Amino acid sequence: MSGDRRRNRFHEWRRIRIGDLPVAVANRIETARVMVDESLKRRGLWRYPAYLTSTNGEVTYRCAVNESERSLFLQADAIHADGMPHVFVSRLRCGITLPERVATSDLFDDVACEAQAKGATMFMLGATELSNATAARLVKNRFPGLKLVGHRGGFFRNEDEEIRACGRIAELAPDILWVSMGVPREQRFIVRYRHRLTSVGVIKTSGGLFDFLTGSKQRAPVGMQDAGLEWLWRACLEPRRLGWRYLKTNPLALYLLLAKSG
Repeated sequence: MSGDRRRNRFHEWRRIRIGDLPVAVANRIETARVMVDESLKRRGLWRYPAYLTSTNGEVTYRCAVNESERSLFLQADAIHADGMPHVFVSRLRCGITLPERVATSDLFDDVACEAQAKGATMFMLGATELSNATAARLVKNRFPGLKLVGHRGGFFRNEDEEIRACGRIAELAPDILWVSMGVPREQRFIVRYRHRLTSVGVIKTSGGLFDFLTGSKQRAPVGMQDAGLEWLWRACLEPRRLGWRYLKTNPLALYLLLAKSG
């Protein structure tokens, strides 16, 4: 049933409006469990795969100024808060608070553990070929019982190459597909090719996950993460690439979080 987009377990989560996007009220452990269970339930059903993504300050800004990008996010089955400011705002402005930040870099380990225990398979798509291959090797070493059925870099020369990659993934039929291409390219890829991946159970966007797995990019210290200052850490590490971006997006994102949440 390749066009089947009936309700799934992700639709059962409560949602609150944060910065004008519906954000799922769920913690990491629950998210990992539901991701794996839902992916296994979908084996052999040939439905559209469930599509999960995340929001942060930059996403809040981009969705406010670009309607087409906002549409990509609104097509997701669930949106998680990958930003502590979203958690803080939920405590100030919403009747229901987010239990914690669901950072994809942390969620990956939770999902891998759950998948390893329950026999769910995974595919890693994205980043450069070198970073992707290195990340896949490290994941296999860290989770020796995990069924990682394949991996591939996320850069394509043309649409035909994208379609061939989707065909290969569809043949391998992973229960969970991680797409690490950055916003909005990964969301656009999923929306464009979801119909070609009906043998996949769940697709999760993952930004720079593979670079964090390899250590080529470093996470902020835990204290800065908890204080909602990971953006500042990243800006200090990459001032030329990220400094101006955050100066441009953060003020409007903060305004939107405070004014359009509830």
